[in-house]
Amino acid sequence: MTDRRHFMKYVSALPLLGTIWFDGFRSKAFAAAGKSSFGNNCYTRIGLRPLINARGTWTYLSGSLELPEVRSTVDEAANYFVDMYELQQAVGKRLAELSGAEFGMVTSGAAGAMAAATAACIAGADPARVWQLPDTTGLKHEVVMLGGRSAFDNAIRLAGGKLVVIRSLEELPGAINSKTAMVYTTWGEERLEKALKITKPAGVPVLVDKAAGIPPIENLSLFARMGVDLYTFSGGKGLRGPQCSGLLLGRKDLIQAALANYSPWEGAVCRPMKVGKEEIMGCLAAVEAWKKIDLSQMDKEWEQRVQRIAKVAETVPGVSTEIQIPQGGNRYPTLTVAWDVQKWGFSVQDCAIQLREGEPRIEVLTADNPSLVPAVREGYPNKGPQRADRLQIIPSTLKPGEDLIIGKRLREILGAARKA
Repeated sequence: MTDRRHFMKYVSALPLLGTIWFDGFRSKAFAAAGKSSFGNNCYTRIGLRPLINARGTWTYLSGSLELPEVRSTVDEAANYFVDMYELQQAVGKRLAELSGAEFGMVTSGAAGAMAAATAACIAGADPARVWQLPDTTGLKHEVVMLGGRSAFDNAIRLAGGKLVVIRSLEELPGAINSKTAMVYTTWGEERLEKALKITKPAGVPVLVDKAAGIPPIENLSLFARMGVDLYTFSGGKGLRGPQCSGLLLGRKDLIQAALANYSPWEGAVCRPMKVGKEEIMGCLAAVEAWKKIDLSQMDKEWEQRVQRIAKVAETVPGVSTEIQIPQGGNRYPTLTVAWDVQKWGFSVQDCAIQLREGEPRIEVLTADNPSLVPAVREGYPNKGPQRADRLQIIPSTLKPGEDLIIGKRLREILGAARKA
């Protein structure tokens, strides 16, 4: 029965295997002619190996690829001089129109938005206090971390925030006092609504960090409708704007205070977090573009990519696959590829290393985080055991045709591992 099931999987994958064979033949011919996209480009000329990104929008893997509308806008923006103060005001007004928030600004990533928000809530727009930061003597400076610590909370600390870490909603009232400047959380909807019922009467602003919250683009307006004081998205992840951009949206008074603590103000604590006219206009172009994108069609394309990889990988006996859409951020159809690690004597990391060291280089999602400072402890010290290591494929960062390259390589690697 097992042999018959495997035979049927093999037969169903035959059209894809034929395409893989033809593409492999064509790629070799292109490479011989010096036309391979991985063989001759600005990166290979300085000794780097570009990669197929099946891991997702990780910053250390350069985030995402910009939308065509973003690239053209960045190029256009680079041809003019503008007043940066005027630019942020004009873009802030347009972001308000697009989101329903009172105002907005473009920052140097979501972490830059965290620092700007913290500075705004501590110093406001008072020039003397702006210059005083990160010294918070005499100022409200405590930031309640609702839900635990984050690897990115140094963005809060460098602006002068002192972290007050709490686990649950029940601890929130007791954590708020006369020194509380802000509440930070990554929570969404139901729990967030309950938190706002506590923070609003206390007059304490909330910053919601949804760096990976787009798509869907509807989240751009969701938090404005909920009455969230400040919220942020990354510009270089699912939004597919410039990698070094982010969005901070919310109350106009707080956004104006954030701008007063931000570049290009000389003497502001966030001056080092410079964001250029190209990134500002590129990030706005990404938001404009997403207002027209059919997400259901993109979901369908992403689903088809992981289905093709799954079909080819399952031609190896003993390999199973599963496709699910994670809850929270990064809501893309995600493929998990599994085999009997103990029986084969071949781990997830063994496979990931072979994918990385092969040609072209392929990066997949596993339990490791190569960009995390080893001493960092997110959440709480006794957060519990780490999840089991799994090999997963994220389709949103793949270019057309790369799914078949991944399927072929997985078939080769897992097939050899099973025989061994």
